[in-house]
Amino acid sequence: MATSNRIQKKSINSPEETRSFDKGKIEIAKVADTNIAKAYFEPGWSWEKCVKPIVKTNSCEIAHTSYTISGRIRVRMDDGSEEEFGPGDVGYVPPGHNAWVVGDEPFIAIDFTGMEKYAK
Repeated sequence: MATSNRIQKKSINSPEETRSFDKGKIEIAKVADTNIAKAYFEPGWSWEKCVKPIVKTNSCEIAHTSYTISGRIRVRMDDGSEEEFGPGDVGYVPPGHNAWVVGDEPFIAIDFTGMEKYAK
């Protein structure tokens, strides 16, 4: 349930919050009860190397529902299953995973869930 009964408009290009970490950042636009984030991960980024030292969990415990704009990312679940996402893909990744950028192009995506607590 939204906390407002009026239309709200924000630009992801003017985020209310930016969280930077090794080889990446997320930019968050807050609308009603939702935090929508633009994720930017450079080649060489992995959750294990770049975010795990901040959150200190064995794997990412955040669920992600996202749309990939550019680049590629590979996700490995704690159970060993894997999937790769590229431009135009939409997907859901449940908690309990690691991820890393594939190739030499930055990975850019819009995440609609989970970014309120990401990299904190």
